Amino acid sequence: MSDAHHGFNLREWIFTTDHKRIGILYLIGALSAFAIAGTFAIMIRMQQYGPGMQVFDSGSGYNTALYFHGAAMILVFLIPALTGFFANYFLPLMIGAKDVAFPRINAFSVWLFYAAIILALVSLVIPDPPDVMWTGYPPYSVTTEGNTAFYVFTVHLLGFSSILGAINFLVTVIYMRAPGMGWNQLNMFVWTILAAFILQLIFIPVLASAVTMLLFDKYLGTHFFDPAMGGDVLLYQNLFWFYSHPAVYVILLPAIGILFDVIATMGKNRIFNYKVCVYAGIGGVLALAGEVWIHHLYVAGVPDWIRVGMMITTLLISVPIGLMLMSLWGTLYKASITFNVAMHYASACLFLLLIGGLTGIPLAMTVMTANLGQTSFVHAHFHFVMALFSTFAIISGIYYWFPKMTGRLAEGKLAVVAFWFNIIGVNITFWPLFIIGVQGMPRRYFSYEQFPQFAPYHHVATYGSFLVALGMVLTLINWIKSAFWGVKSEANPWHSKSLEWTHTPNPPGPGNFPHDVTVSADWTPYDYVK
Repeated sequence: MSDAHHGFNLREWIFTTDHKRIGILYLIGALSAFAIAGTFAIMIRMQQYGPGMQVFDSGSGYNTALYFHGAAMILVFLIPALTGFFANYFLPLMIGAKDVAFPRINAFSVWLFYAAIILALVSLVIPDPPDVMWTGYPPYSVTTEGNTAFYVFTVHLLGFSSILGAINFLVTVIYMRAPGMGWNQLNMFVWTILAAFILQLIFIPVLASAVTMLLFDKYLGTHFFDPAMGGDVLLYQNLFWFYSHPAVYVILLPAIGILFDVIATMGKNRIFNYKVCVYAGIGGVLALAGEVWIHHLYVAGVPDWIRVGMMITTLLISVPIGLMLMSLWGTLYKASITFNVAMHYASACLFLLLIGGLTGIPLAMTVMTANLGQTSFVHAHFHFVMALFSTFAIISGIYYWFPKMTGRLAEGKLAVVAFWFNIIGVNITFWPLFIIGVQGMPRRYFSYEQFPQFAPYHHVATYGSFLVALGMVLTLINWIKSAFWGVKSEANPWHSKSLEWTHTPNPPGPGNFPHDVTVSADWTPYDYVK
């Protein structure tokens, strides 16, 4: 807590235990991963611009790009940005805490995260880069000449970092809330982060076990996934998706939590059905998140009774998600909306999640997934419901809390232009993939000479990706420019009722709060009177 907050001192940043600085370190790492993974996304789209080899010399090069794009976007950008940056910087401020429960463990977590980033980057320049896509499915990941160990160790480091963070923040919320703050007075973002960390604690060890067995099969001669020696390749797929589908909610829930705080503040409304959203919505997701993974394996030879059962649970989990969306939309009822840039992105998120959710219903049905499950339809659905939605929520949150972190506003024409490039670009990119997915375009194909009729759709999708790339570059330029030369912000520019805006300066100093914070029994972070 002795960090000086004036000037820049590299040593202080390296050895800091201040949760706010650790949050910024998570943000820098996550955005760096986003930039690199986004570059690979452009290369993938350029490869698919037409049939035949466009960018890569071989399918293994395409697979390496697909591996890094998928793994980096999910494991190194989305999850660390939400549960690393946002949780670190803002959760203690929201509950009136001076820091997290275990500051040194918190610092250790972020450097484990950076170690994983370095290991992932090194995997691109070694003679045998990973050729496993992002899922690491055997037997290919065992028999390929590509390096599987770097993939496994990267997952281990990220998982260990996440587990430490989960324990830290669960203890922080349980024991370090401001005096008088009850559970029903927490920000929605705090609730969603708590749920995400509970899921991480339960399911990360399963993924770690799966990739460790993969490592043993390839390098130590075990046969966990070798049918000829009594193993089963489907064991890995079950373990992988037993973690990876709950990971969707590790991303989705905090993203929704950001939207609640942005929409309630910009609309000057209380959260509609707060308790229903928390206990039935978030609680329902927690109860069902681990009971839906088989819908990723409908065509993998599992028994019919399991497929039907998991179809039902997959449809059921849409109910708590629907309750949360009803709360979001209800919060907009009779709202006095301030349409700043954060609200632009939040509004776009409502559309993206609607399209992603509606396209998920046919994928939950066994009879339809048998035809759609391995096509570009899933590719487009997945991006709408999680990747694009969560990325836009992250951007919305950064714009919303930008004055808190820097003391300056990031509003302006450049931000608005970048928004329109982003929202138009993502729709141009992924709607064609819905169309050709229904018509049979397979996923993960580096070339599609047997489907030349799909080339025009891939042309359009590639052009859309260029718009998104331009929009994201402009967004990053705007943040850097605004952080140094932006208009200085007042203490509470959005007139929020939440503690991080009403009780701390911009940016907060060591210890966060100039005075001890106590809240009354009737206080709420959404106390907007109409």
